[in-house]
Amino acid sequence: MRNQVHVSLVVFPECDPSIVYGVFDTLWAAGRDFSHKEDHPIFVPRIVSSSKQVLQLVTGVSILPQDSIDDVGRTDIVFVPNVMVKSIEDLKALNRELLDWIKAMHRQGAALYAACGGSLVLAEAGLLEGEAATTHWSYAPLFKRYYPGVTLHADRLIVQSGDGHSVVCSGGASSWQDLALLLVAKFAGTAEAIRLSKLFLYQWHRDGQLPYACMIQNVNHGDAKIESAQQWIALNYDRADVVAEVVRQCGLPKRTFDRRFRTATGYSPLAYIQALRVEEAKQLLETTGLGIEAIGREIGYEDASSFRRLFRRLAGIGPAKYRRKLQPPTMVRGYDRVGRRSGSPVSS
Repeated sequence: MRNQVHVSLVVFPECDPSIVYGVFDTLWAAGRDFSHKEDHPIFVPRIVSSSKQVLQLVTGVSILPQDSIDDVGRTDIVFVPNVMVKSIEDLKALNRELLDWIKAMHRQGAALYAACGGSLVLAEAGLLEGEAATTHWSYAPLFKRYYPGVTLHADRLIVQSGDGHSVVCSGGASSWQDLALLLVAKFAGTAEAIRLSKLFLYQWHRDGQLPYACMIQNVNHGDAKIESAQQWIALNYDRADVVAEVVRQCGLPKRTFDRRFRTATGYSPLAYIQALRVEEAKQLLETTGLGIEAIGREIGYEDASSFRRLFRRLAGIGPAKYRRKLQPPTMVRGYDRVGRRSGSPVSS
């Protein structure tokens, strides 16, 4: 029988419980036969924190760590779940003892796996400097601003880096499933990873994060001229001459406008408008039955092929596939905010 792999799921108060328990259950199930035959468990997952006292997580759920960091002098894998943070101050407030312990385990040879915002933990610990990583798409601006020494691939679902791919990060929230299945495949084989994906109804997120990402509009940059331009663009992005017109209304030289717009928003004016158009197209694909060409015209593209190319570039998949992936099933569509279907009562 092969040696079991010890996995330490390190938990901060800023963690949310879903990934902690989801990863734990998936790894616990690897190698176990639920038809009452002999079990051959692959992993020994343990929940680890700074102490063994009950820990209240950010969502209000309490968790009882199985081990404290003082109990664990060596482990094969450190798995860092998501942390829910909003600012660099939140990251600086992370428990330094836990960060130091993660670094110590990595120095001793432990591989590092980080799901969602867990890569921010590794970055704050200095473990990603000069390496590549990914994170939840909504954390990308925070990550890029404060950890410029890390090559961030926010469009990717999983990024492996470090010696021998010893540091592995995954992107958005449910991508922990892909990360856990990758871990299973590495230590138990592809067939076992497929078996668990069937058992838990996990889906491989082959299209990456782009289909799920939303445009993050920076409107708190302090440049009143550019903020006014953004407000005008939001109401007129479907116009054919939108860039020229917003520059004219702003009253700045074109090169000055372009420079200030990029500094304030992180986008060139054209890229900003294209991103807004694709966001509107996503909404129409999710909530209406309009045809692809009609949606293209609605957001300012008479040429359907140009619209499709732009959509694929920014969303990672074509508009038709996006609709199939993101539009809710029939039983969900049509409910209003109080849980009743539009135009008809909910049957009891």
